[in-house]
Amino acid sequence: MVQGLALLLLFQSLGEAIAQLTHAPVPGPVIGLVALLAVLVWRQRRSAAIWAPLAEAADGLLAHLSIFFIPAAVGVMLYWEPLAREGLAWIIAIVASTVAAIAVTAWFLKTRLGPPPGPREPEPRDG
Repeated sequence: MVQGLALLLLFQSLGEAIAQLTHAPVPGPVIGLVALLAVLVWRQRRSAAIWAPLAEAADGLLAHLSIFFIPAAVGVMLYWEPLAREGLAWIIAIVASTVAAIAVTAWFLKTRLGPPPGPREPEPRDG
């Protein structure tokens, strides 16, 4: 698990360095995640050895995923007044972004995978 976490931190640091050097408008962890994805896609064809430590680290992080929501909950409680004042705008933004994400995902899957298969025609029998 330590190897997987080290690999995740390495790519996050790499992304941060790239973001700082290029003044990219994208956060460093996002750049690191895209770089990790590129390496995983490239290595998929060559060796599956890189998957095991990452899978173990990901399983460990996912097992404790609820802990990652605690800072967000504390932030909501800390900024309760502005949230109450601007709550409607937040709700609209959250709903609109969720609908947009679902629509883009559906569009991508439809163009990437094609339309869903229809009912199959019965095969003709000889005889």
